[in-house]
Amino acid sequence: MPLSILINGSKGRMGHALADAAKKLGLTVGAAVDAGDDLAAGLPRCEVIVDFSSHQATRAVLELAVARNKPVVLGTTGHSAEEKKHLLALAASVPCVWAGNFSVGVNLLFALTRRAAGVLGSDYDAEVIEMHHRFKKDAPSGTAARLLEIILEERQLTAAALRHGREGIVGERTSTEVGIHALRGGDVVGDHTVMFAALGERIELTHKASDRGIFARGALRAAQWVVAQKPGVYDMQDVLGLK
Repeated sequence: MPLSILINGSKGRMGHALADAAKKLGLTVGAAVDAGDDLAAGLPRCEVIVDFSSHQATRAVLELAVARNKPVVLGTTGHSAEEKKHLLALAASVPCVWAGNFSVGVNLLFALTRRAAGVLGSDYDAEVIEMHHRFKKDAPSGTAARLLEIILEERQLTAAALRHGREGIVGERTSTEVGIHALRGGDVVGDHTVMFAALGERIELTHKASDRGIFARGALRAAQWVVAQKPGVYDMQDVLGLK
């Protein structure tokens, strides 16, 4: 029998993408709900909740998942650090995949960036460049922010090392700074490049997204994986076996 999923946030852009991807992958959408609908009513027909609604709904989704012992895939962001800390404790009671980016390619980029940052010393200057469509409101992107976190972790640096663009007489680049540059224009879905530049050579790791369906397909891959897991909070690195 094909896996039956509940899509929460079904009327949003990701909700539509999930429904389309599920059809192509041969999965069953047992229930599609959005704001104002009864989430609990659709649960008996579904094996896993896939939530791309709003960060304001996360607690209610998790509480219901725990009460009904249902695995969850969460793609919502925007929670405060304190709020997420409590939500993670709640999510650990059921099998839960929670990620800010479900693209298989982006998650491989995360793993490759960690490996490169660990192998390449401070003589390789690290820079992150991202580009998105003209309508994007935040900068840097969540994906770029995660790439920066990985570099800082591997190089044992703090956020004080980040340089958000450069302007004026800033002096020579130091060996401990990590640059971040956000470009905006047109209809770019999302481009991310991590550059490690030394004297004599340069290594670039690049991911370019041209279809938002990659996020939906990744989330459904996570849904198929999480139903066979023990309770706990996982991410896409776990799903892809990259840890």
